[in-house]
Amino acid sequence: MADVGGPAPYIYVSTRMRVRKAKLIPREEYLRMLNMSLPEITRFIGETEYKKEIDELGSSFSGINLIEVGLSWNLAKEYQEILKITPAGLIRFVQSYLRRWDIQNVLTILRGKVQGVKVGKIKEVLIPAGELDRNVLDRLLAEDSPERIVESLKDRRLGPVLSAGLHEALETGSFAKLENELYKHLYTQMISDAKGGIKGGNVFLNYIQMEIDLRNLMNLFRFRAAHAGEEIRDLLIPGGKAFTVDELMRMSTIESLDEFVDAAKKKTRDPELVAVFDELQQQRSIHEVEVMLTKFELKQMERLSKLYAFSVLPILAYLEMKKYEVANLRAIARGKEYGLPNERIQSYLVM
Repeated sequence: MADVGGPAPYIYVSTRMRVRKAKLIPREEYLRMLNMSLPEITRFIGETEYKKEIDELGSSFSGINLIEVGLSWNLAKEYQEILKITPAGLIRFVQSYLRRWDIQNVLTILRGKVQGVKVGKIKEVLIPAGELDRNVLDRLLAEDSPERIVESLKDRRLGPVLSAGLHEALETGSFAKLENELYKHLYTQMISDAKGGIKGGNVFLNYIQMEIDLRNLMNLFRFRAAHAGEEIRDLLIPGGKAFTVDELMRMSTIESLDEFVDAAKKKTRDPELVAVFDELQQQRSIHEVEVMLTKFELKQMERLSKLYAFSVLPILAYLEMKKYEVANLRAIARGKEYGLPNERIQSYLVM
């Protein structure tokens, strides 16, 4: 959307985000869905903002596959529609944020190819929301080997990192290290975009730094749970505000959970994050830690989006909330498909 001068485009997009947020599924509806069967969940989703996709795909898919594909299509469509109404002064920041989907899509394709998953099944969960559109992703799916996929991406932003890390990923059978390197590269690019001299870059930078801090904390909790070796530095992303990589490295050597959490608490002045850390001093599973940190991040984004109403933050806050709505619906549908107890499914929900 081109700027027409003055604050009008920013007021318009901020208003549109508020309207969209009001349509997101509330907590009580998720709790209702936990007591539904999979067909009932499909019908419920088909009566919400996902109706168009569920109706269109109903003749080709059923059950969990219908939900999976419908959610993917809706999320990609929503992201593309947001880009269309984003003012020109903010578009670069939104595009920078959305490039994380390129990483997710390419890794999904690579992992699927290595594991022998059918092309149609891989395609069901792709979200063409970044630079790599649906046509590019279809071409990647048509390639017959991981090497050919990476070769065809050599001129893209993520190409050099993929080329440097593919051999080791295939040799070890794990794409985890390559994934870490891709995200480190992405955050370096996002910081560069934020510092590129475009108005509003400081607000975008503050958001990126908060996300880096929370992602690093999450990686530290994962590292502790796995009792991993010295490779923790490979997991850490430079550029956060509250924690430097060296400080995080020192924290990683603390064996006591209480002392580890106390060290993290000393680095933040945010009382809400301190409250999260207090909760985390109890023994929590990794997915519970992830849900708690994600809830904190979404709450902070919502608060900051109101504080900076005519910045990129109302857009990013909505995009994140929409992403987790889709993740919640997927978690409920998959949990029901696998017969998991409601309490177990609920523990994975961000609401």
